[in-house]
Amino acid sequence: MWALVIFVQIHEHNGCLEEERVGLLRLKAFLKSNADIGDRLPSWIEDADQISSDCCGWEQVSCNSTTGHIVGLSLNHITDTTNWLLNVSLFRPFKELTSLDLSGNQIGGCIANEDLANLSRLEILDMSGNRFTGSISPYIRALSSAKAISLSDNNFNGAFPTEDLCRLKKLEELDISGNDFEGIIPRCINNMSSLRVLDISGNHFIGNLSSSLVASLSPTAIEYIDLSYNIFEGLFSFSLFANRSKLKVVRFMSDNNKLEIETENPVGWTPLFQLTALVLQNCNLNKLIGNIPKFLFDQHALEVVDLSHNKLKGSFPFWLPENNTGLQLLYLQNNSFEGPFYLQPENHINVSWMDVSGNHLSGRLQENIGNIMPYLKTLNLSRNNFEGDLPSSIGDMSYLTRLDLSINRFSGEVPKELVSKCTSLGILNLRSNSFEGEIFSKHFNLASLVTLQLNNNQFTGTLSRVLSIRNAMTLFDIGNNNMSSTIPMGMGKLTLFPVAIIRMSNNFFEGPVPCGLRSTSLIDLSHNSLSGPLPSCLDIQTNLLLQGNKLTGPIPKALFNSSSLVTLDISDNNLFGTLPAEITTLSNLRILLLGGNNFTGMIPNQVCLLKKIGIMDLSRNSFSGTIPHCLYNITFGKINPTDLAFSETYTTPVVWSREPETPTYESFLEKYLPEADTDLSYDRKDIEVEFLTKYMSRFYKGGILDYMVGLDFSCNKLTGGIPVKLGQLSSIRSLNLSYNQLTGSIPKTFSSLDSKESLDLSHNSLSGEIPSTLVDLNFMGVFNVAYNNLSGKVPDMKDQFGTFEKISYEGNPFLCRPPLENGCTSANKSNPKPKKPSKESERKLYEIDHVVFFASFSVSYLIFFLLVVSILYINPYWRQRCFNLIEDLMYWSYFTVLIPLKRLVNRLCRH
Repeated sequence: MWALVIFVQIHEHNGCLEEERVGLLRLKAFLKSNADIGDRLPSWIEDADQISSDCCGWEQVSCNSTTGHIVGLSLNHITDTTNWLLNVSLFRPFKELTSLDLSGNQIGGCIANEDLANLSRLEILDMSGNRFTGSISPYIRALSSAKAISLSDNNFNGAFPTEDLCRLKKLEELDISGNDFEGIIPRCINNMSSLRVLDISGNHFIGNLSSSLVASLSPTAIEYIDLSYNIFEGLFSFSLFANRSKLKVVRFMSDNNKLEIETENPVGWTPLFQLTALVLQNCNLNKLIGNIPKFLFDQHALEVVDLSHNKLKGSFPFWLPENNTGLQLLYLQNNSFEGPFYLQPENHINVSWMDVSGNHLSGRLQENIGNIMPYLKTLNLSRNNFEGDLPSSIGDMSYLTRLDLSINRFSGEVPKELVSKCTSLGILNLRSNSFEGEIFSKHFNLASLVTLQLNNNQFTGTLSRVLSIRNAMTLFDIGNNNMSSTIPMGMGKLTLFPVAIIRMSNNFFEGPVPCGLRSTSLIDLSHNSLSGPLPSCLDIQTNLLLQGNKLTGPIPKALFNSSSLVTLDISDNNLFGTLPAEITTLSNLRILLLGGNNFTGMIPNQVCLLKKIGIMDLSRNSFSGTIPHCLYNITFGKINPTDLAFSETYTTPVVWSREPETPTYESFLEKYLPEADTDLSYDRKDIEVEFLTKYMSRFYKGGILDYMVGLDFSCNKLTGGIPVKLGQLSSIRSLNLSYNQLTGSIPKTFSSLDSKESLDLSHNSLSGEIPSTLVDLNFMGVFNVAYNNLSGKVPDMKDQFGTFEKISYEGNPFLCRPPLENGCTSANKSNPKPKKPSKESERKLYEIDHVVFFASFSVSYLIFFLLVVSILYINPYWRQRCFNLIEDLMYWSYFTVLIPLKRLVNRLCRH
């Protein structure tokens, strides 16, 4: 006995066991050499003075205070190395280990033929957030004492091992979410009488929920269940949960549209549970009748309700926040609720996050809405039918960090209380309404803004108060308004830039483009009245849109320093000069729009090095010379799926605290909070460019820009022939070479342009026959060769060519066959240079002797002029009448034409 006491005292004094201390040092050495943990675990050191030799005091280590054995290791998030292999044998010295946390370390697996058999006492195992693959069996087969297992967010796959799972009869918490498990859920879950938490979300489980799972859950233990994002199907009755008296959290989010959840059968059923969180998102909830679940009338402890993305009907359930005073989050977006959004004025609602967007709610917001919901942090009323002015009480929502009122019919001025008192606002979205007035007024005090969307309204005023924003913004969109004056030069010097997206298009801004504007995704200043040269100090990484301004001067060479530039649209300005050879540095350029300027010179061969180009518009300039023969080297639409530039969504960086945050909770019970929809994503579908095709100027947006392929060299002074190798551009959809001075024939290789939808070669000097093989181009919607010197037969009127009318061929007098009126003769079969007739009788009726014609016309004109002068000289009465007529015409022109024209010009200048 005394020996035992002395033994215990010795070990209490020295702390942890020597074998386990050495084991920890070996474990650290392994982690340092294989997982690159750097300076982490600094207290795990060999101390010769034994001052720090008590490993029970080391960080991330827990010991039994009596025996000194290590019982817990928290090695979560200790490395950023990916796909490294763990040596499980290093845990053998820790025979009394009951808790092991290896989460968030990107572990790729374990060294071969090793498992956790030596950790038979383990009760808590957390291996979430790694990269384990294959079967789950080696990690759970020996854990007969396990109470909590989390293997979420890995790459485990295959069927869930029924035999191994059935041994875990003590299991209370099981989280296997975010893997690739498949098959049906093991029925032996019904043997786990202590199971409180079950999370199988984000896998590929199949089957009918009613028969395969719910009947197996313990009615006296289960508290939390998450079945989201699997492949369940059929009809599931929520009343099966009725007798689960301890049930607190139910999460079910679906994306396969094969499962339907109904809550109304049997009629009048009463639940024994009081839920804390209910998430039934996108699961065809009560599909037949469309009403909100009636059992919610009996719930009074709800903190989270998410019934979004169903087709629920009826009026807004104002009773939900009134019956559940602890309700923090209410998500009802994308349903069909209608009528007014009205809350009882005597109530104070404690909700922090409310989203009712995408419904049919209408009417005006009640005047005291800010007093009823004073604790709101997020309010999303977008995509409804609200109208009228915003109530000034909205300024009393002092906790508000996100407000989205977009796509409604609100009007009037934005209350000064909103822009002066809601100083915590990080996201403000008022786009697509009818707001007016000056939002950046002297009251503007939203210095914490991160994203601001005011586009598609009628706001006026200047941007002077924008300089008060102190945050690093990610989205600044004021496009399609009536704002004016100059863009402040100081904007480029603020911490508010670089902004990911800057859009100020379709306003009335004038003056120069500010130097120093910086953006990581988009600068769009198109359709304003900006003037002066393009600044050489713009810092743009991806998309620059300046169409429809009054910019002058050449393209600065500094603009070609942005090798990541994807879109360059400077069309419809007054730019001049030549196209610099430095354009080759824009190696990632997809869209080049230079049309409608005054560029001159030859099109440099360097454009052929723009390998990723999809749309190139050099039309309406004064380019001369020949078409570069090397254009066939450009991919023109042949891109890899990984190179898509416009189909994905750009997510702006989150630089402010996102709400609501998912709290850390070791038993998973607080994982129910849905991730907040902060709408910080910006679809590249909003990047829009204008391109002429099929006779019309069309706007192309978003993903279609990755697939719209076109080349427009029209309205220039290009000469020479059409390069034969242009026929190798098999992916091109639109080719426009009209209104040039091109000669030669139409290349027969054009019949290889399988994707061609529009081909315009009109108003040139092309000769020869139209290749008959062009009729094989099945997608051709527009074909125009009018006003050339073509001859021979028009292609057969079949397939797409059967839709082309006379206008496509007119101006070629030696073309024949329908839809033209002249039939084919021997004279039409070759390009005619009409032979000089040998006899006067063979001369064509329409042939005119130009010398005789001009001589007779000049003599006739001179005789007529002298006759009129003579009459006026002889007859003073007619002379006076003539002078009076001329005077009347002058006065009429002045008052009827000139004065109204001056007034119109002055009015346009003021705008």
